[in-house]
Amino acid sequence: MKDSAKAVTPPHGRFSLGSLAATPKVLALLERLGVSPLTLVLRHVTGDFGELDAADVAANEEAIEHGLRVFSAYAVNDPHDTAQVNRVWIITEADRSVTTVLTPAEY
Repeated sequence: MKDSAKAVTPPHGRFSLGSLAATPKVLALLERLGVSPLTLVLRHVTGDFGELDAADVAANEEAIEHGLRVFSAYAVNDPHDTAQVNRVWIITEADRSVTTVLTPAEY
């Protein structure tokens, strides 16, 4: 996923993503698992925040309304090892300048 010079808001997005960025580590992980990072980004921007509890979902709803940081966390299963669950985070900064896809270890 390349950085974009223009802010991105998908047609059904609830907020602007800004530029899109992803770490090399998460891109390699998602490629190995056969998951498109854009699929997760679309879930994020449309309000499917993944594996968050009710309090974190409520915090994201407030963040969207008041221009704060939006955070999503996704569990991505390895099709070759169903016991292996990988975590992917997506963070849109409060100023909506950038949305980053990364692993929790890279935060």
